[in-house]
Amino acid sequence: MSILVSPHNEQEEKVLIAFLKSMKYDYKPNIGADEEQVMQAFVDQYNQDIDQAEKEIESGDYLSQDQVEKLFADRRNNPK
Repeated sequence: MSILVSPHNEQEEKVLIAFLKSMKYDYKPNIGADEEQVMQAFVDQYNQDIDQAEKEIESGDYLSQDQVEKLFADRRNNPK
């Protein structure tokens, strides 16, 4: 999963980077304003996510619609 974030100023960028570091998230700083580079990074990650999902489905690692509905019903009935 990828998220492209564009802070509005330097302070927001510092806060965001501090948060990402504190949560030990992987991130790529300074991708730059090069739209082609940003788009290529997005497409690469998207394709990796699709490949991983296909492998999981092929190995039988997925939930049926009934299982998903039961999971959500149980979550509604037993909030944490």
